[in-house]
Amino acid sequence: MDGDRVEIDGGIMEGGGQILRVSTALSCLLGLPVRVRRIRAGRSQPGLRPQHLSGLEMVRDLCDGKLNGGEIGSTEITFTPGKIKGGTHIADTKTAGSVCLLMQVAMPCVLFAASPSELHLKGGTNAEMAPQIDYTVMVFKPIVEKFNITFNCDIKRRGYYPQGGGEVVVQMSPVKELSPINLTERGTVTKIYGRAFVAGALPIKLAKDMSSAAVRCIRREIRDLYINIQPVREPDDQAVGTGSGIIIVAETSTGCLLAGSSLGKRGKNSDKVGIEAAEMLLQNLKHGGTVDDSLQDQLIIFMALAKGVSRVKSGPITLHTQTAIHFAEQLTKAKFTVTKSEEEDPSNDTYIIECQGMGMINPNL
Repeated sequence: MDGDRVEIDGGIMEGGGQILRVSTALSCLLGLPVRVRRIRAGRSQPGLRPQHLSGLEMVRDLCDGKLNGGEIGSTEITFTPGKIKGGTHIADTKTAGSVCLLMQVAMPCVLFAASPSELHLKGGTNAEMAPQIDYTVMVFKPIVEKFNITFNCDIKRRGYYPQGGGEVVVQMSPVKELSPINLTERGTVTKIYGRAFVAGALPIKLAKDMSSAAVRCIRREIRDLYINIQPVREPDDQAVGTGSGIIIVAETSTGCLLAGSSLGKRGKNSDKVGIEAAEMLLQNLKHGGTVDDSLQDQLIIFMALAKGVSRVKSGPITLHTQTAIHFAEQLTKAKFTVTKSEEEDPSNDTYIIECQGMGMINPNL
């Protein structure tokens, strides 16, 4: 601590943008000034990229805070938060930087604002190295709403690599406090559905090929379930650029949602895209946890803020999740424990992530 400022090492563990997102969101919520050094030291291009900078600027504006070191390529920032306010906020990466990652940093903050918020997030909707917007809507949203949150996510326009140009509008009302969640029963898979999409110059046939390849791959493991992966061509007025991809979701009898997804790119066979997504889904189903790899780390900040004990059963703990836990514990009074899950098949690599949340109360409500 430097005076009252918390020092954050952005180069440890996962060493990427996630450290920045978790620590600035918690800084904003707790009114704690932070200095983050060695930003993205673990990446081939260290320092702030456009999407990280636009996320930081949005959080700064959300709370009338002060941000020093906010330039592209900067490896150190200091952030001093003010009071969180609702209203309309815009963040534009001006690149194909992920709108989902912008949402990850802003969403916990606006939950504890004084009034409802509307976030206009611009950039890439279906980007590499980030959840696709379809994942956010189909998997993240219904699960995170179990914390006693409701929000609306409207995909105005899709934007693909390299130019971005997508826009998503998120509307959210503040809460008094977050309820803890208990996601420890997987149940059985009851349905599998998804969408295979093409946009721009690509023919619908590619979407059909992705869908068929994915279904064939899943059928080898799961024979008796109806699988509905819709091939779609995004309307031209709702998509910028040319892109393709697929997301497949498995829903279980207890309401768990686990997914696999993949993006098309030039020179990559569309069957391969479908198979990649299907294999990722099957991998996520194999471990017996209630959340997939992508959701695991996204729930940590909400578990830390909630009032009471949250429990989530997961597959192997990802480095992203370990990193989120580390910084959530450093900044809040939440306590996490991760234990190997004993009850079922010992060959299953499953864990229980348990958190005694800090019980954040919205001072404005």
